[in-house]
Parts: sequence; structure tokens; C-alpha cells
Amino acid sequence: MSPIPALPLWFIWAFLSALFATASAVFGKIGLESVDADLATLIRTIVIAIFLPLLILATGKLSSPFALSQQTWLFIVISALASGLSSFCFFRALKQGDASLVVPVDRLSLLMVALVGIVFLGERPTVIGWAGLLLVAGGGILFSFA
Repeated sequence: MSPIPALPLWFIWAFLSALFATASAVFGKIGLESVDADLATLIRTIVIAIFLPLLILATGKLSSPFALSQQTWLFIVISALASGLSSFCFFRALKQGDASLVVPVDRLSLLMVALVGIVFLGERPTVIGWAGLLLVAGGGILFSFA
């Protein structure tokens, strides 16, 4: 028996997401130096639109999108629109501000997701979870004033 408990798979994927989000912000900030933020967002989106199908094919995860319900399509499309708007706003913010200041404000989404999760999804953070969320939110706000 290992003294260190195994991490849940969701945690590993979430950590990798944070790692790639870090790379996205840093490389995006560098790349925005001599280009309009909106054009950069378009280029980024085109690269994602080419890369993701290749990744899905390579991992053998491709299935028919026509088998999905209308509700699933609706929420995935709404999510995609929100993601596109998030990227649009994020790159504009990166163009105008320091990455180390933009990202903490952007991560206030942690608190917003928790609140939406409580109101609409029936999720219930623990007291420790709430403390962590408040610390992250407060830290993001304080960091943005640095």
C-alpha cells in the first residue's frame, strides 16, 4: 500500500488544463506583441479547429455527432459561444495588460462557477471548499491591484 493516495483522474486532467492555460496565457502574451488581439484570437481558434480533430482521431475517440440529442447540441453550442467570447475578451485583456495581472482576474471564474453550480446544478462546496474559493477570489482581486 502506497503512503501517498492516488490522485483522481479528474484532478490530473484539471491540473493539466491549468498547466496548458498557463502556457496559453504566457505564449499568447508574447504572440500579441505585434498583432491585433482579435486577429490573434482568430488564428488561435483556427489552430484549435485543426488540432482537436487530429487529437480526437489519434486517440480513437471519434464518434458520430449526429447521435447526440438536441439538448446536448444546444448546451455544447452555448458553451462554445461562451468559450469563444471568453477567448476574445481574454486576448484583448492580455494585449492591454500584464499576463500576471490579467490571469488572476480571469480566474475569478472559479468563484462564479461555484455560485452557478450552487444555484443551478445543486452543488454544495464544503466549508474548506468555500474558504479556498474566497481566498482565490480575494487573491485574484488583490493581485490585480499590485
